Amino acid sequence: MNQAEKAQTLLGLHNNGTLLILPNVWNPIGARMLQRKGYPAVATASAAIAESLGYGDGEQLKLDTMLEMVARIAHSVDVPVTADFEAGYSDTIEGLQENTMRLLDTGAVGINFEDSFDNSAHLRPIAEQVERIKAVREAAERKGVHLVINARSDSFFAEGFSSEEERVEDVITRLNAYTQAGADCVYPVGRGDKETLKILRNRLNAPINVLATTKTSSLKELQTLGINRVSFGPYIFRSLLAKMSAMQDEILNMGEYDIVMDGIWSGGDVSTFLAKGKEL
Repeated sequence: MNQAEKAQTLLGLHNNGTLLILPNVWNPIGARMLQRKGYPAVATASAAIAESLGYGDGEQLKLDTMLEMVARIAHSVDVPVTADFEAGYSDTIEGLQENTMRLLDTGAVGINFEDSFDNSAHLRPIAEQVERIKAVREAAERKGVHLVINARSDSFFAEGFSSEEERVEDVITRLNAYTQAGADCVYPVGRGDKETLKILRNRLNAPINVLATTKTSSLKELQTLGINRVSFGPYIFRSLLAKMSAMQDEILNMGEYDIVMDGIWSGGDVSTFLAKGKEL
């Protein structure tokens, strides 16, 4: 598939009646593992990429560095790749469009695009975010690719709401406006319980992405509720990081080797997911 075909394939995965499950990755080997196991698409996690390189999330990593990692991931697999683009790395429309075209140059065909700043404490005005989504769509059209825009709203995290009902109404208003502006999927991040998702599914006019957490409805329940997509953000990376920390503690305390060696893959197991030959 060429890039435009991959974009259409990714778009179709949001509307085929099957929950699109995206265990977010931060490196090429993780992407290759997903493809080999039969996942139809790959998603990056900005927090996992940044944290794996020793930086915090929230566009603390240079755009060039983020784009290089996305390019490595996109070039490592044949399935569509959607990238966590955060807030687009620019406050201006011109900069946002330039960055969108650079993102498309990596080979990615989808983005997460959020409406907050200051670590989700404050939200952009709806009208401003609508114009930004339109600008992203326009830039992608210049490239001849229907970039799959997953419009994220941080209403459930932001300050300034007096009640949960007010938050729910705000996220619904925002995400329906983002859909009209050109978003293909909406991401009401921060809620995954059955009761809230029922309300959102009834009142949002687009495919819905849910973030998997300990409080999120099960994958089977999400499918039954009519949710279209579920992603895992940085949580797989952080779970593995916790395991690495436990190994380091055991070794530091002169413990046993088993914590490292039990269930370990051989070099041959790993090589299944590696590129052949030298890096070009």
